[in-house]
Amino acid sequence: MKLKTYFLFFLVFGSVAFCTDYLELEYPDHFPKPTYDFSKNEFSKSKIELGRALFYDPILSKDNMISCASCHSPYNAFAHTDHDLSHGINDEIGTRNAPALFNLAWQKSFMWDGAINHLDMQALAPISHPKEMGETLKSVISKLQNKKIYPPLFQKAFQDSVITGEHILKALSQFQLTLVSANSKYDQVKKGIAEFSAQEKNGYELFQQHCNSCHSEPLFYNLSADRKDNEFANNGLPIDTTLNDYGKWMITKQSADSLKFKIPTLRNLSYTYPYMHDGRFRKLKNVLNHYTEGISKSQNKNADLKANIQLTSNEKVDLIAFLLTLNDKEFVFNKKHQYPKEILNQKNTSN
Repeated sequence: MKLKTYFLFFLVFGSVAFCTDYLELEYPDHFPKPTYDFSKNEFSKSKIELGRALFYDPILSKDNMISCASCHSPYNAFAHTDHDLSHGINDEIGTRNAPALFNLAWQKSFMWDGAINHLDMQALAPISHPKEMGETLKSVISKLQNKKIYPPLFQKAFQDSVITGEHILKALSQFQLTLVSANSKYDQVKKGIAEFSAQEKNGYELFQQHCNSCHSEPLFYNLSADRKDNEFANNGLPIDTTLNDYGKWMITKQSADSLKFKIPTLRNLSYTYPYMHDGRFRKLKNVLNHYTEGISKSQNKNADLKANIQLTSNEKVDLIAFLLTLNDKEFVFNKKHQYPKEILNQKNTSN
């Protein structure tokens, strides 16, 4: 009888405790429904805790010197402002600018060329890239298994202390899914708790007229849903003859994809410079000058960029004023996203 009572207590109260580990992604009403399928990787505190530790731990790289955060700093909205191009092990220089990481639950493809089509697989690309982390998943598993802090974290997150590649990648996804930027002034206006200034309002109108077809609200990163190719565009940038980067074409080898790159979000622009896939522009005024004066004559440019956009100098200032309302300071300095010193600073972390 006592055994049965104990079992029932564990069944009821133990399961409640277990279930409290699970979460739902929080986002505002003016955001669309996420595209990420949480049923295949249930959102939980323990997975997020593990993923956060992995994100900041240089153990994922071959020389144990480069972490995910090395190129995706929380203080830069998880982008990289120190260099135009990403830097990796042995001071290797990559071929592209490290993009910002937030609002990933709404994205269908990843990397500037769309080489990865699922967030759960994305981390494998930088881990294995010879100029980034230069490591193998097999070696990462071995190193983590032999580091004292990790088997208990994997046990808590996946009910298994035996570390697998699948669980590493899913934990990294979990942490990145928490990186939701949704409290900029723009968002506060949408919620009805703030108002644009006259200059910001004029800039918003200019944005809707000239920019919204590619950087559609409220996420500001992809083309409108009625477009067939809703994530990539050729924005008329002349090719960098040093890098010879042809974007999506390098994956598909389809001529129509030449010089098409993933459309980046316009949120948090004050924190995520330099801009474009190769980091060629360091200031927003340089970006606007490209669209008003520098669009090349490439054959397959986006349909809305057949010619330079007409903007006066005052209109450029107003447009930038609106773009600055997309900055989310609360997100950038959120301590929940920063280095987990309570985990990674533990002593005697090797078995």
